[in-house]
Amino acid sequence: MITYDRVRELFDYRDDGRLIWKIASNNNIKIGYVAGFIGNHGYCTIQADGKAYPTHRLIYFWHHGYMPENNLDHINRIRTDNRIENLREASISCNARNTGNHKDNKSGVKGVCKYPALNKWQAYIAVNSKNYKLGYFDDFDEAVLTRLAAEQCLDWNNCDPASPAYRYALRQGLIHRRR
Repeated sequence: MITYDRVRELFDYRDDGRLIWKIASNNNIKIGYVAGFIGNHGYCTIQADGKAYPTHRLIYFWHHGYMPENNLDHINRIRTDNRIENLREASISCNARNTGNHKDNKSGVKGVCKYPALNKWQAYIAVNSKNYKLGYFDDFDEAVLTRLAAEQCLDWNNCDPASPAYRYALRQGLIHRRR
């Protein structure tokens, strides 16, 4: 396991969320170059002292002096945006909530779908891998606000600051920006 002192010895941090090599620990490293590469999973990875580390974890370590015990969440959901202000410690469930809409989502809002049998909008929410129906609505906006209210009742505000329900309600003027 890499130490805090070693991370500080090897790298400088740039405000754009990149680590720069300070020393050349082998022939493949050039001082002043951006460290790491983007792997198949879409995250930046750095090889240091013979071991691969997710870049966002090293950046968090570099800033805070400890390797986070929990997951690190990219708040804006962009896996390569490793600016320290875009990283936060999060539980597995909180990190899982900070996802956008699934590819097959047709309503544009996670947890809201058209229910053809009743010709209504259905709002639902998943908690601990179980779906809960929140109701059926004639009005799409009402279904979205119900989904948003459920997120807030479960204190998901800090888990998904870019919730599709929140963004939709804000765009439509149904709510005002959080302060």
